[in-house]
Parts: sequence; structure tokens; C-alpha cells
Amino acid sequence: MIVNKIMTTEVITIGMDDTLEQIQRLFEKHKFHHLLITEYKELIGIISDRDILKEISPSVNTLSENNRSRETLKKKAHQIMIRKPITVEPDTLVDDAANIMLKKNISCLPVVSPSGNIQGVLSWKDILKFYIERNNELQEILE
Repeated sequence: MIVNKIMTTEVITIGMDDTLEQIQRLFEKHKFHHLLITEYKELIGIISDRDILKEISPSVNTLSENNRSRETLKKKAHQIMIRKPITVEPDTLVDDAANIMLKKNISCLPVVSPSGNIQGVLSWKDILKFYIERNNELQEILE
């Protein structure tokens, strides 16, 4: 099986100067865990929801919030993004993508065409779902 059969195709991208406050809202609204950062439609970085949690003051939106904690929301994507993310092409085997994720200790892979166009995102959840479905199909065959 190849990656483009199981990847998530709904991808939201942001720019380098989007703030953590804007990014946090996107994560809350869309309930996903990774955002791709583009410049002139070219993939240049990635941010996870965990990256945001590490950067935003824990006192934001609490009674102890102050100006200093609110300032953390003004940081820009380019200040915290992972640059030059590891990517795969749509025809990459799922097994190969899973091995890359394990070896590099990452939780998603942007999927880009050979020309560099973003096609989707492959997350560990996509891979786990694929393996579970494949296992269930095999169990049905064996029964």
C-alpha cells in the first residue's frame, strides 16, 4: 500500500509570520495536531500542537495571566517551526514511511509531489488505522 491511499488530504497551511495565537486557534478549531508552514506555496516548516504548548505561557487564559504571559502569543511561526521537515512522496510505501517516522522519532510526514507541491499529511494515526484495518481483513480471511 502507498501513502497517498491513507494520508490526510485536508491540509491547512500558514505563513511564517502567523502568530502563536492564530495558530492556537486553528488547532482548537480543526482538532488536528500539525500545521505546515509555507512561503510562496513552498513547504518550509512544520509546527505541532506540542510545539505550541511548549512556547505559550501556562498562565494564558487563566486568572494569573499578565502582559508578559500574553506576549508569548505574539511569537511568530518562524520562531518555533521545525525547518526543512522530512517529507515523503505520494507513492512511498506505508511501511517505508512508518520506518522513517520511527527512525526519526517524528509523528507526521508531509506528503509532497516530486515537484514540491503539498499533497497531504501522513500521521502516525493514519498508519495505525491502516495496520488495524489490514489486520482485521486478514483475520476475516483466516476465519
